[in-house]
Amino acid sequence: MPPISLMIKPASSLCNLSCEYCFYRDVSEHREHLGFGIMERETAKTLIRKALDFANGNQAAFAFQGGEPTLAGLDFFKYFVRTVKELNTKHSPVFFSIQTNGTMITDEWAKFFTANRFLVGLSLDGDYERNKFRKMPNGQNSFYKILKAAECFKRNGTDFNILTVLTGYCADNAEDIYRYFRSKGFGYLQFIPCLRPFDSHEQSELYMTSAQYADFLIKIFNLYVKDYVRHRYISVRQFDNWVRLFLRQPTEQCGMMGHCSHQFVSESNGNIYPCDFYCTDEYLLGNITEKDFTELATCKTAKDFICESIEVPQRCKTCRLYPICRAGGCKRTQLSEDYCEAYKKFFTACLPLFRVFMSEKPPQNGAQ
Repeated sequence: MPPISLMIKPASSLCNLSCEYCFYRDVSEHREHLGFGIMERETAKTLIRKALDFANGNQAAFAFQGGEPTLAGLDFFKYFVRTVKELNTKHSPVFFSIQTNGTMITDEWAKFFTANRFLVGLSLDGDYERNKFRKMPNGQNSFYKILKAAECFKRNGTDFNILTVLTGYCADNAEDIYRYFRSKGFGYLQFIPCLRPFDSHEQSELYMTSAQYADFLIKIFNLYVKDYVRHRYISVRQFDNWVRLFLRQPTEQCGMMGHCSHQFVSESNGNIYPCDFYCTDEYLLGNITEKDFTELATCKTAKDFICESIEVPQRCKTCRLYPICRAGGCKRTQLSEDYCEAYKKFFTACLPLFRVFMSEKPPQNGAQ
């Protein structure tokens, strides 16, 4: 059996923030049930058992997202980790990760993550002003709570990365954001373009234009290369993977293969979907309490989802940049003209700089 990568939403779409750009709120609104509550322990146990059975001694990666996954409570996570250890009779290498907004983090949480070798993704969009879209329900900026979580992780030796939603507003402040993160000692960064809602063509400061995205990529890549040459390398996940593609090395980021793979996503009730961006009724593969992962991976919906991503867009077939661009990577964004034009401008401007890495060991990314 192959390794298994499983994303789990233990608190479903529940969240204690009201971020203006939340993509999962939009995804949830496109299905019959907005949310499924907190995951029952029996569901978690079934999920773990069937995941480890599928892995059959190969690697098993459990990633927790939301909503806000910490709303499931620390006791749930202690139970989950304990159950994985109990059921892992074939000694699969196990990896845990979690993405959190940081507002619930205490020393107890951080010590738990450190003890169980969790990789934590902490959501932060920059300094106070650039973090303005990540709001508490009362409208206040969550910035100081997030910084408090970062300090808590540092104090307790927790391995963590910074995850930034890349809005049009943030793209216009690219260099300031990068330098701010560097000043705080954040060594692993991931910039995630803000997703438009399904079937939306809305224009606002949340969504980047092609020119904004190209400008962002060019400015940040130049800073990334300068820091690398000066031996103060900061990981930027997208750039790390593009460098590895340039050097004909394997990549780790979803979408960089140019097509989708099985990224099982479990909602809190055990519903399984093929991708975090497509947790809708249309793409439901089944429920883990009724089927195992082999059945889920080979069902028609799963096969169709993969096949849809394999076909190369017509405009990419003759593009010299396709081998490194891979149609922009993600199925959800590959048909966007904004992304296509941005990548063309970026690679045209920056591809010569990739040669810096030809005599060096490829950058190693901390995010999985």
